[in-house]
Amino acid sequence: MRDEQTLTPGMMVVHGNRLEELRELAVAWMQRHPLAPLENEVVLVQSNGIAQWLKLALAEQSGCGIAAAIQLELPARFLWQSYRAVLGSDEIPQQSPLDKAPLTWRLVRLLPALLQDQAFAPLRRFLADDADLRKRHQLAERLADLFDQYQVYRADWLADWAEGRDQLRTSRNGARPLDESVRWQPALWRALLEDVGAEQLAGSRAGVHPRFVERLRQLEARPAGLPRRVVVFGISSLPAQALQALAAMARFTQVLLCVHNPCRHHWGDIVPDQDLLRHQYRRQQRKGGMAPGLSSEALHQHAHPLLAAWGKQGRDYINLLDMYDEPEHYRERFAAAGQRIDLFGEGDTRHLLGQLQDDILDLRPLAETRASWPPVEPAEDRSIRFHIAHSAQREVEILHDQLLAHFSRDASLRPREIIVMVPDINRYAPHIQAVFGQFAQDDPRYIPFTLADQGQRGREPLLIALEHLLKLPEGRLTVSEVLDLLDVPALRARFGIEQNDLPTLHRWIEGVGIRWGLDGERRAAFGLDPSLEQNTWRFGLRRMLLGYAVGRGEACAGIEPYDEIGGLDAALIGPLVRLLDALDQLHRQLDQAVSPARWGDILR
Repeated sequence: MRDEQTLTPGMMVVHGNRLEELRELAVAWMQRHPLAPLENEVVLVQSNGIAQWLKLALAEQSGCGIAAAIQLELPARFLWQSYRAVLGSDEIPQQSPLDKAPLTWRLVRLLPALLQDQAFAPLRRFLADDADLRKRHQLAERLADLFDQYQVYRADWLADWAEGRDQLRTSRNGARPLDESVRWQPALWRALLEDVGAEQLAGSRAGVHPRFVERLRQLEARPAGLPRRVVVFGISSLPAQALQALAAMARFTQVLLCVHNPCRHHWGDIVPDQDLLRHQYRRQQRKGGMAPGLSSEALHQHAHPLLAAWGKQGRDYINLLDMYDEPEHYRERFAAAGQRIDLFGEGDTRHLLGQLQDDILDLRPLAETRASWPPVEPAEDRSIRFHIAHSAQREVEILHDQLLAHFSRDASLRPREIIVMVPDINRYAPHIQAVFGQFAQDDPRYIPFTLADQGQRGREPLLIALEHLLKLPEGRLTVSEVLDLLDVPALRARFGIEQNDLPTLHRWIEGVGIRWGLDGERRAAFGLDPSLEQNTWRFGLRRMLLGYAVGRGEACAGIEPYDEIGGLDAALIGPLVRLLDALDQLHRQLDQAVSPARWGDILR
């Protein structure tokens, strides 16, 4: 059995301006200090994309040769599991009563009674004219998300509000009173706490976290549920609560934080609003030549403007790390392995992107930047490009064209070396599938791709089909929507349709001229004449059935028979009729106002 002491506990923080070097260090550290054969390596990441990128490095021959027993976790989920491991699963519920999902429905229930209070006048005005309760549900979702973030990032505000102090603590350990226009927030928080009750409140994050930290301070040995090592990789920012929990765990667990820091100098004082966050201790030192007595205005100017404008979250994170980081305790361990804990290094500055990265790395103000680099020739430098597109579909088309151009220019470039970031993957996923999935694998324009960070709602065919079905009253029931439903194996099996039947159905649907709409009655909801059934599903079915009955013949009641249906293939009409009858019945059910219990029956 491997000795427990071979892995020295403690918090170690490695800074670097290039994720590739941080990744190499993390892989090398895991290789040099392996865990037991059946022990999982716990890695905290902020997205599945970063997780996949890290696993590829582990699987390469230059890495570990295989990526196995890697437990990739999001920080919030890992911390809750750690709370339960240390404090006991009987004492801590699987889900906090103040988590976003249960909190949403609690707010939906509480809001009507609270609106009578004058303190909630802003909410009362917003929720006026809300007959179908849609606005109330949307507001509850937004408020649940807001309070969920407050619990993680500003637990001190919530503590004050719970005690009746309507104020906001500031970065200088002061406090300022809340404006009258937002005093409904602390009032709503107090109403929530009262509704939850003291017993359940002890199981919330605000109640659990202090007990977790205190328990770890009192223990003499590592609890069985805590891992021996935690690697935090590629996370641009962690809240103070998470860092405090990791620091408490570091008594028994080796915690390695790989921090992507774009600047080698201390830049915590460089802020756009000149709100100087000064510390007694700093990991990085001030840049040489910067006078220590600069005024807030001069200090604000003596920096790179992108760090000042866009770097607030990163600044707060690095300043928080200073409170827990003691590099003298672990610097020698890395030096003995030929590694550094500050991986700052210059890159290629022959292009604009490299020059910009070097400016941020060296904290150059604009005047110094202009003096350092020659003028850029836009036609020759393509390292930074901006494209204007009118829709998400067009954005993805431009991306595909640009990637093909890059592959044509650089034969050594591989698809696995490219990662594309988007603000909302679920919004872009269908456009990515449509553009990147339109070419066969033997087509020279084909680019292999995978989608990361999609929730089950965007990945599971059954859930996607369920969402499509729930939107029946709002949709047009186009041909593509029905064919998408038939791509789901479980739905095909329900109506006895085989996958190899789909080309035949597709040919028939196209042949009879079906376009959209179940029938004229459904089209009337879109402002059309209900008697206009041309190109609807009912009209197409009548053409198919008439063609099967009479073959080639004269039109009957204005319906032209579709005579290409015959033989064994004709049996497919039955399942198609049953499918459309089921869609018709479901459409009528979903179009009615019913009780929540009845909605549950319909969903099941």
